[in-house]
Amino acid sequence: MKVTLATCAAFFVLSTAAYADFQTVKNQSDFVSAVTGKKLTRPLVELRVSADGAISGKGAVWDVSGSWVWKDGFFCRTLEWGGDDLGYNCQEVEVNGGKIRFTSDKGAGDSADFTLR
Repeated sequence: MKVTLATCAAFFVLSTAAYADFQTVKNQSDFVSAVTGKKLTRPLVELRVSADGAISGKGAVWDVSGSWVWKDGFFCRTLEWGGDDLGYNCQEVEVNGGKIRFTSDKGAGDSADFTLR
């Protein structure tokens, strides 16, 4: 009985952990559904990413603006922050419930997690 209970408990923990993992967003319509009408927030940052390809918001006290397109399964954006051009970068996007993660350089670079509000 103890072995069966322990096995069931281990399966539940492992299946819950797998369920809680971020899932890669593979197409533009799923991305738009995830961000439409929501603010993307993290400490000192609040952004909006609109379905028409615009990015706007604040990072610390400076304005953030830019544009985006969906290309070959990636979120490709240009971005300006406080007047500084942050350039063009294509990023892997993943979601996990109320969280969204952007990983630069097509998933090979740094990641930033945001809460969807």
